[in-house]
Amino acid sequence: MAKNKRKLHPAVLLGFVCLLVFVISLVLGATPLRLRQALENPYSIDGLILLHIRVPRVLTTLLCGAAFGTVGALLQCVLHNPLASPNVLGVNAGAGFGATLLMAIIPHAGMAMVSFAAFAGAVVACLMVLQISRIAKSSRLALVLTGVALTAFFRAGSDALITLFPNSLTGSSHFSIGGAANATLQSLIPLGIIVPVCVCAACLMYPQLDLLALGDDVAHSLGLNPQRIRTLALLLACALAASGVAAMGLIGFVGLMAPHLVRLWVGSENRLLLPLSALLGASMLMLCDLAARSLFSPFELPVGVLLNFLGAPFFLFVLIRRRQYA
Repeated sequence: MAKNKRKLHPAVLLGFVCLLVFVISLVLGATPLRLRQALENPYSIDGLILLHIRVPRVLTTLLCGAAFGTVGALLQCVLHNPLASPNVLGVNAGAGFGATLLMAIIPHAGMAMVSFAAFAGAVVACLMVLQISRIAKSSRLALVLTGVALTAFFRAGSDALITLFPNSLTGSSHFSIGGAANATLQSLIPLGIIVPVCVCAACLMYPQLDLLALGDDVAHSLGLNPQRIRTLALLLACALAASGVAAMGLIGFVGLMAPHLVRLWVGSENRLLLPLSALLGASMLMLCDLAARSLFSPFELPVGVLLNFLGAPFFLFVLIRRRQYA
């Protein structure tokens, strides 16, 4: 009982931090908000800014951060690869290509259609990575290199579509960099349904994922179907990555950093790793978005640029530290 009580502390602490960052992100920004006045008078300038700008933006970053953090934890567990993350393995790029292709064909497609197209692209990218690695019988590092190659391939496809259909993809630069400046209350509807459901489903899978981490042979001997659990986990990862990409564009490195930092804190037990990765990913993305829109006010730095500055050195650090996995 004492052990279980000790393990509650990280969840409570990180939940409080996430809530605190959420409130701070609502109040602070290029224009500081008088929260009390906004709540008392929804039709005041502060009330309108809160309802139509801050709430959609902050909730979008919270949900997308939770999605990307959970995806990273799932991929690292299922693939037994500490370098796995949605942007490294090409899952985000595949989702971005699917969404870009749909927007090129149907310029005024709704958020639900874009999310479905992004999901299809993420599934194709994930299957390609797994199939190429299986054919080549490659190492864990080669799996990452395959993902890097596919990322370049899908990004090239997206750039080609942007060049061929410039009128249909007027907001493509914002999508390719990543950000929540265009978030609306309507765009929150599919995101607010898909992300909580998939994150909860992933967290409930922790016993099977813990067995899967022991290896396919051990898991099978204990009555688990490794292929079925792996497929289900990858589908959840694709759905979460697609939702985040459809809402914010090609956001990178949250799925790599959040699970690693949580693992350094509480270990690799998925009962804690999955929900804490979601909470830390949400807090990280909200903080980065707050910094991106506040540090250079009145100009706004895309949050994707800031995350790339932070994530690239972190990726190199993990790569050097985990060189024995090559």
